[in-house]
Amino acid sequence: MIEQFEKDQRFISGRFKSIGFALKGAWQLMSTEHSVMVQSTLGLVLVAAGFYLNISRVEWMMQCFAFGLVLSVEGLNTAVEKLADFVHPGYHEKIGFIKDIAAGAVFFAALTALTVIALIYLPYLLP
Repeated sequence: MIEQFEKDQRFISGRFKSIGFALKGAWQLMSTEHSVMVQSTLGLVLVAAGFYLNISRVEWMMQCFAFGLVLSVEGLNTAVEKLADFVHPGYHEKIGFIKDIAAGAVFFAALTALTVIALIYLPYLLP
């Protein structure tokens, strides 16, 4: 049976339902997408490194922002890919182009995050 979605018009309960949907989506993303699993593991390693090396408050903020940026863009990329596959399951040149652009956005986010991480950790690691 197909469940009908009905928007909750009440402010408080509607927000709680929205948070519930967001948490469900975050869990689905983290539990099904291998790239997000790898990125999350790397994020945990960087958190441990941050505590070990006692990075500054600003460095923590930049690291958290970089980590959040990559996971957010990866989530949007995954959504674009899933939607494209649903709309056109077979290969199509235009769908491939769209998916490549979404993957390119992840590449830019990851490159930015790597730059931030290098700027944070290289001074601690190099003599």
